[in-house]
Amino acid sequence: MSRFSFTAFTRKKIMPSFDLKGGFESQLVRSISLFNLIMLGVGCTLGTGIFFALTETVPIAGPAVVISFVFAGITAGLTALCYAEVSARIPVAGSAYTFAYMTMGEAAAVFVGSCLILEWGIAAAAVSVGWSSYLNELISIMFGFEIPAALRTAPFLANGKDFTLGGEGYINLPAVILVWVCALLLLRGSKESTTINTLLTLTKVTILLLFIFITIQSFNFENFHPFMPNGMQGVGASAAIVFFSYIGLDAIVGASEEVQNPSRNIPLAVVIALLIVTSVYILVAVSSLGAQAAPDFVGQEAGLAVILERVTGGGWAAALMSVGAVISVFSVTLVAIFGQTRVCFAMSRDGLLPKFFSQVHTPTGVPRVGTLISALLVTPLAGFMPSHLLWGMVSMGTLVAFSAVAVSLMILRHKHPQPTKGFRVPFYPLTPILSILACGYLIFSLTETVFITFGIWVFIAALLYLTQGIRHSKLA
Repeated sequence: MSRFSFTAFTRKKIMPSFDLKGGFESQLVRSISLFNLIMLGVGCTLGTGIFFALTETVPIAGPAVVISFVFAGITAGLTALCYAEVSARIPVAGSAYTFAYMTMGEAAAVFVGSCLILEWGIAAAAVSVGWSSYLNELISIMFGFEIPAALRTAPFLANGKDFTLGGEGYINLPAVILVWVCALLLLRGSKESTTINTLLTLTKVTILLLFIFITIQSFNFENFHPFMPNGMQGVGASAAIVFFSYIGLDAIVGASEEVQNPSRNIPLAVVIALLIVTSVYILVAVSSLGAQAAPDFVGQEAGLAVILERVTGGGWAAALMSVGAVISVFSVTLVAIFGQTRVCFAMSRDGLLPKFFSQVHTPTGVPRVGTLISALLVTPLAGFMPSHLLWGMVSMGTLVAFSAVAVSLMILRHKHPQPTKGFRVPFYPLTPILSILACGYLIFSLTETVFITFGIWVFIAALLYLTQGIRHSKLA
């Protein structure tokens, strides 16, 4: 290590330069419109949280999970404002990784980049695991049989400090199949995949609004007593888990080099997507708890479909919700793999990952090898890991990345005064400071197992950087 000076860890990328067509130089094709960009964020965020989060969080927080969603939404909102300003000024691939590289230096960028890779890869796996439950529910309703537990359940279990081999299954095969279907679709190009995502997202929003309309008619206020059985500790722990639901904000920024008029469209898409998603989350959470008592959420698979079946007394509503989940959650896995490949693309282009991650297939404008490798990395997580551990790891990666964005904004404002045009964060510097504090609170609400697993991942990332990345960096 003596051949490397401390400056290797603090060297920074220069700010991007403008071109006449896209606003900033880009190696990728700018084919994503504002509407499709909003749908990209809503599609990833909305399907990530609400279809699965209640089963994971109501047993922890009780009916007070509504407060968990509000707190997570406020935290995401503070970060969204920081994202809006920084991404308008640095609209290039890599999102928080690139922001950190240009403001804090290479070592910080590698740390943030490893968090983003972790966040997106595990998000794809976690969502595909939840998708498998809804697929099984749909098959059960329509055909009267279920996928064998051995083929749709993880062999590992995680609960608090324990992580053991003892699950009832051998592999979650539907989850693995979903990962590869999404990867193959992404290989066709960003424009095609975002158009499909838009259609799936509109379907998802429609079905969730229908869910709210049906369940609100069976609302029972008694289900909200006791409201906070585990106190604020349960609310905080649940908020930390549901925060993974907001990774769609990073998906918007991760597509920066493929967005039309990025300086205008990225801030707009971030704010609009956040407002849509938070509103739907809270409405669905309230209507679900009004229709079903909190204890009934424990261990419940395909929760929203089961609630509809109980409320309507028939299978048609549950089948409709299962169809909606199967179709729409597909888009979440699609966007998650998309996000991971774009972070790897940015890091590879900077020399911090092998070159094949940034090799773009000319006819489609897609990093094909990187997409295939991402699918390979996600496959064992989707097939063998328990969902609870996966959700916690997604939240950890997301919270660290969001904190880095707030820090990047403060450094950017200090070293590069804001131009007269463009979005400006209100109540600066209070907004980024509150964002960092809120993210920190949620991070320390996660379980010990998540911290241990995250520590192992960061150690591996640091080892790879010190032995390979630091030598091959383009800034070397």
